[in-house]
Amino acid sequence: MAQADVLSNILQGLSEAQKRLPGKLLWDENGSDLFERICASVDYYPTRTEIALLTQVSAEIAPSIGSCVTIVEFGSGASRKIRTLLDALDRPARYIALDISGDYLDAAIAGLAPSYPGVHMIPVHADYTTPVHVPVDLSGTTVLGFFPGTSIGNFLPDDAKRFLERARATLGPSRFLVGADPTRDVASLMRAYGNADGLMPAFHINLLTRLNREFDADLDSDNFHHTVQVHHDPFRVEAHLVARTSAIYRLGGTAIRFRAGESILTDVSYKYSPDEFQALAREAGWYPERVWLDPQGLFSLHLLQT
Repeated sequence: MAQADVLSNILQGLSEAQKRLPGKLLWDENGSDLFERICASVDYYPTRTEIALLTQVSAEIAPSIGSCVTIVEFGSGASRKIRTLLDALDRPARYIALDISGDYLDAAIAGLAPSYPGVHMIPVHADYTTPVHVPVDLSGTTVLGFFPGTSIGNFLPDDAKRFLERARATLGPSRFLVGADPTRDVASLMRAYGNADGLMPAFHINLLTRLNREFDADLDSDNFHHTVQVHHDPFRVEAHLVARTSAIYRLGGTAIRFRAGESILTDVSYKYSPDEFQALAREAGWYPERVWLDPQGLFSLHLLQT
């Protein structure tokens, strides 16, 4: 998307009654680095829970996937979780990593490639919230899509369905391993999304720094504090940046007014039970093949097929 179109989307979001910013703007190089540190936080349960579950799942699905598979990961980030799959699968042929943060992606692939000399590594700088076409022909090959973490919850439900539909078009005949978070424990959610050793506020404040750097803005990050809200029906966690005092800022030549206490919605994380996610997958044209849930019910992994 052209920078002018991105700016137009930002200004549209900031003009709404509930100001909002696209969550994908969180993922510049500094944001990606902060999130990797969040994943190691004691408070942030999803990553460690998922990795333990993924180790079990990978060993179970590898025999059914077969050899020489092409893995396509949406939002690969530091490309750490993919190691579990690459280690479990029989002679994987290709790893196509899609991520919006190009420099971060290239560095991650450069660090991963020496450990897997037999796997063709293909980094693709792409926004997976829009239609994505990979630069290789996937027809006639065994394809496994991979969308780990809680990222499916960062879409509004209708957008989550559209993402799953687009992923089906990108992958063609395939299977798709998708992570989802069913957690309903409010205390755990507040610890994970509200602080995470102080890193979560920095992750969201970094978004304002990016706007100042890339879109000629003069937002005062010290005038905003990070907070989270848990909502029901549907169950979700929202992240907000709240203005401490009234102020007028400029962004791309446009004046943006804030009242004291007014917030910007910067991210959302919908929490899907296994049944809820499977219903969503079916609506998007996928057939749920298997689901795994960790013993505490904090994380689920779904194997879908076309």
